[in-house]
Amino acid sequence: MMMKKMAGIAACAMVLQAGVALAENRAETVTFAPFGGGYSFQKNQHQKSVPVFGLRLGYNFTENWALEGLIESAAGGDISMVRYGGDLLYNFLPKSSFVPYLAAGVGGVNFEDMKAKGILNYGGGLKWFFMDNLALRADVRGLNYVINDNLKTNIEYTLGMHIAVGAPKPAPKPIAMAEQAKAAPVVVAPVDSDGDGVIDDYDKCPGTPAGVKVDAKGCPLDSDKDGVYDYLDSCPGTPLGVKVDAKGCPLDSDGDGVYDYLDKCPDTPRGDRVDRDGCSPKVVESTAQKAVAAGTRLSLKVQFDTGKSVIKKQYYDELKTVGDALNEQKNLKGIIEGHTDSVGNDKANQQLSQRRANAVRDYIVKNFKIDRKRLAAKGYGESKPIADNATAEGRAQNRRIEAVFEEIPNFKAEADQQPVAKKAVKKVAKKKAAAKKQ
Repeated sequence: MMMKKMAGIAACAMVLQAGVALAENRAETVTFAPFGGGYSFQKNQHQKSVPVFGLRLGYNFTENWALEGLIESAAGGDISMVRYGGDLLYNFLPKSSFVPYLAAGVGGVNFEDMKAKGILNYGGGLKWFFMDNLALRADVRGLNYVINDNLKTNIEYTLGMHIAVGAPKPAPKPIAMAEQAKAAPVVVAPVDSDGDGVIDDYDKCPGTPAGVKVDAKGCPLDSDKDGVYDYLDSCPGTPLGVKVDAKGCPLDSDGDGVYDYLDKCPDTPRGDRVDRDGCSPKVVESTAQKAVAAGTRLSLKVQFDTGKSVIKKQYYDELKTVGDALNEQKNLKGIIEGHTDSVGNDKANQQLSQRRANAVRDYIVKNFKIDRKRLAAKGYGESKPIADNATAEGRAQNRRIEAVFEEIPNFKAEADQQPVAKKAVKKVAKKKAAAKKQ
């Protein structure tokens, strides 16, 4: 019977809603909420659900937060219960007609001849404002309490009304512009907020920094049309149509220091030294064009990574020319010379050039079975430049490997010390052993 009454109330509220202005959950109001519903027990209590009736009295501190006190009674069968307590509510969407909320609180509950120590409840609900201060309200709560040292968890579901009183009056509606104009015409002076000389109503680029030159639309100038304003452009004068980065500078995709639109050798390996066209410097002379012969000085096309002395596979064919020539001309001797530019420490450069010269000499001796006595190695560091070290192109020419050949029977090379042959070492060891026996 009770549920039928609640359904009738809800139906009436829906009818009223059709002609009512937007209502909401307002701050600084006192609220009354009579309700009715059902109370369900935990299964192990072996009790049927019973009807429950009660009243909530509350106060909305803000549109969102409210505090409520409660008293209710439930009776049916052999159950008679009274519950009382207080709840804290948080309302969501307080400006709308439908206001969902969460609630939690504490209190006490009495069952006929049994008295619980306390009760904790939690849950939520929904308020539907079909008039300014009147809403239909539904609640569901979980109830936890202890009886005879056992925790019980029951469910309560209710439906009722929510009445708010004492709400502050809404602010008066602003006077229409037409009415203001009738009362007193207002003259508004043009405004130029960013001080660029263009009135805000016509300024397409508001907020331009003070002092920046702008066009007729109030936008900063972009003289080279690269999409970056002049006052932000680190590379003014970029040719029309050239792609640029955020600073207005042309792109350099391979990172070789030459802009893409000027780079004649794109995709240069990162770290390789290049000329003004973005290409690796050409070797002045190569054994691929000039034959190995007595009295010649050749510049070998062999380059190394920075600070390294490992020969790359791409230069093996260049060294094969020298190895093959030495095998064909058995009376030929030579020196492999290593040279560097002036960048870095003198001593370090000399040591690096010696390691590189050794690497080239050792490669030819090992792979082409050349008598080690016929080929020496010498590092000169930065002491013998052939170009100006003040320019990148000059330094590239100074970083070189050269080979010098002679046909003199008594030729003595100014070279590094050769390793002692294994046979010589054995002879010395035998002599020392014999001396000890004596």
